Parts: sequence; C-alpha cells; structure tokens
Amino acid sequence: MNLHRKVIELMYEDNLTVTEYVSKKNEKTKLMEPEEVVVLEEQPCKLSYEKVSQASQSGSTANVVQVTKIFLAPEVQIKEGSKITVTTKAGITKEYKQSGIPAIYPTHQEVVLEALERWA
Repeated sequence: MNLHRKVIELMYEDNLTVTEYVSKKNEKTKLMEPEEVVVLEEQPCKLSYEKVSQASQSGSTANVVQVTKIFLAPEVQIKEGSKITVTTKAGITKEYKQSGIPAIYPTHQEVVLEALERWA
C-alpha cells in the first residue's frame, strides 16, 4: 500500500453499512417479495460536508448548497440504489443513498450522497 493511501486512511474515523434492496422468492406464496440485505458492514470511511455556492437565475444572489460525500477505500463497490448508513465517531447515525458515480482514485474513492428520505 502506498504512503499517500495510508495517510488518507488515517482520516477514516467513521463507519458505513451498505444495504441493498432485493427481491426474494417467498417459498410459501411463491411470490417475489422485497427484502433488505446488508452487503457490507463496519467499512471505515470519512463523512465530509462541503458548501457549494450556486448562482440563482436572476444572477444577483447565490444559494448555498451542502454536498455530503464519503471517502473510502478504492476497491469497495457500492451498487447504485444502495442504502448507505454512516455512523460517525460521535455516535450519530444517518442514512443516505448514493447520488452519483464514485470518483475512484488509486488512493481512495469519493461518493456523493443524498439524504435518504424514503427508500424504495
């Protein structure tokens, strides 16, 4: 493992759990039913917040938008549509969904998240 990656991973003070929503066959009814399946637990990561200014249509004011993203190891794969539960070192747990294609680098990856209001 290279030195740059080791330094970045020192920032990983949070943990994430990835849950996928899959259809499973109910053996009694023979119908496909939705089920949540945890596919990754206790993955070290770093939750990060960034404020981005966006100009309004009138051009005279700017709206500030908060972008939430996680930093984690580059080999971790998170399927689109997964539920991502992040627990911070302070013990705060929040649920998100992946809202963008990960930016993958040799040392880490960055995944933009969207707050999970309702998971379908």
